[in-house]
Amino acid sequence: MNYAWPWELRKSGVLNMNKRNIDYIGRYNKRKFYKRVDDKLITKQLALANGIAVPDLIGVVHEQHKIQEIPELVKNRTGFVIKPAKGSGGKGILVITNVEHGCYYKPNGHEVTPNEIYRHVSNILSGLFSLGGKPDVALVEGLIEFDPVFEGFSYEGVPDIRLIVFKGFPVMGMLRLSTAASDGKANLHQGAVGVGLDVATGKSLHAVQFDKPVTKHPDTHFPLSNIQVPHWETLLHTASSAYEMCEMGYLGTDMVLDKNKGPLLLELNARPGLTIQIANGKGILPRLKHVEAMKGPTMSVEERVAYAKIHFSSSALF
Repeated sequence: MNYAWPWELRKSGVLNMNKRNIDYIGRYNKRKFYKRVDDKLITKQLALANGIAVPDLIGVVHEQHKIQEIPELVKNRTGFVIKPAKGSGGKGILVITNVEHGCYYKPNGHEVTPNEIYRHVSNILSGLFSLGGKPDVALVEGLIEFDPVFEGFSYEGVPDIRLIVFKGFPVMGMLRLSTAASDGKANLHQGAVGVGLDVATGKSLHAVQFDKPVTKHPDTHFPLSNIQVPHWETLLHTASSAYEMCEMGYLGTDMVLDKNKGPLLLELNARPGLTIQIANGKGILPRLKHVEAMKGPTMSVEERVAYAKIHFSSSALF
């Protein structure tokens, strides 16, 4: 294992956790607005009010005695997703991709019984997966239809696109690909692959799994060097728009591509992780400092996206 000295990381423009927490999250994210991103139900309502597409909301389970109503909620659905409104890191998300004769099946084909679903939702309501362990509600959402453009690049799960947005400018992005190790979830800490993306084009730059470089998907063996994310302009605009929507200065936006509906906003994150720098092979700090130093009139979403594509592309100085 190779280690880098702190001064080497600083020279490379790598943002560390303490600096992120103090200089960016603490400074630019007002506490009173945290619920806009920490509660997925509120995020969804805000997005719809601002004309941003999100996955279908089938229903919300607020109380234990309502759990038994889930089969009726998902009746005639071929699949659905259950998630905690205040969960983080992909915890507590249950994905059902097939429903047959009252039986439910996960992406890996394993059956989930109704009682197991009831128990899972009960755990969500009790706060098992929520930030701080506080009581929560369970969201039942429509299943995202996998965009075939990513066929072979993800294993038993839908890839998502993470963009870091600072003061409304998309400054760094990556594609997260689920693996067998991550149990079909696009979570890097659980073993998903992170693919750095050029802000200007949406093309792949580097890829990592467990913070180590990879050139092929560990399960499908598809090469990761020539990925082009479609609808890139729309994804950039959606991410940039989240700045006005939630009024948070330092933000992670997570989006997916549905084959029928196009880009959908999954959730927002007020404390986005730092592994995106490893996936891009570049520190994010110079880009953040560049935005901080900017003067002049307030830019529109379109102007911020155009500026980011020029100044934060893989060929730019930062």
